[in-house]
Amino acid sequence: MAFSFRRGIRRIWIPVAAQIWPLARIWYHCWGLTLNGHPEDSVWYFAFGANMHDSVFQTRRGMRPNEWRTGRIKGYRLRFNLDGHPKGKAAPANISPDENMEVWGVLYRLKRRTLIRLNASEGVPGRRYRPVWLNVEDGNGNPLQAIAYIADGNEKDGVPSLRYLTLLRDGASAHGLPENWIAYLADVRHV
Repeated sequence: MAFSFRRGIRRIWIPVAAQIWPLARIWYHCWGLTLNGHPEDSVWYFAFGANMHDSVFQTRRGMRPNEWRTGRIKGYRLRFNLDGHPKGKAAPANISPDENMEVWGVLYRLKRRTLIRLNASEGVPGRRYRPVWLNVEDGNGNPLQAIAYIADGNEKDGVPSLRYLTLLRDGASAHGLPENWIAYLADVRHV
């Protein structure tokens, strides 16, 4: 009952906070996060998981990016070290620092106001993911600052479901990520 009550409050609060910027700042401050800038400012978001797939990002989450590009983060590696649903049967994507690796994904340019809605759909602010600003290169090597979601994952990686991994593979292919990254995703073992 408490869970459904909190979900109901979030469904009411999030659209209000996204429209009234000072309320959004207060909401983020209560979670120990800072919300800078103007609601109409453009920001880059780096998707490395299911959000690379249009059916998730645009259809399910309702995002309408102003632009998208391929991109990569150096010094991180893709992990499947989070507890998914059902627990032990599916592991969502996460990234962790690793100076010898890189992660490819999709860069989406969004308005800050839209980013608040995306954050909420990912449970931010909350107990799982935290938004982190990272140095990213687009597919042409141009440096950008982008936000990505990182969680404190388990020490040991789990195994993603085939359905989830298919979203990553199809999203990477549809957005033209490099063949070596697509091959890497093809080699990931699934449940």
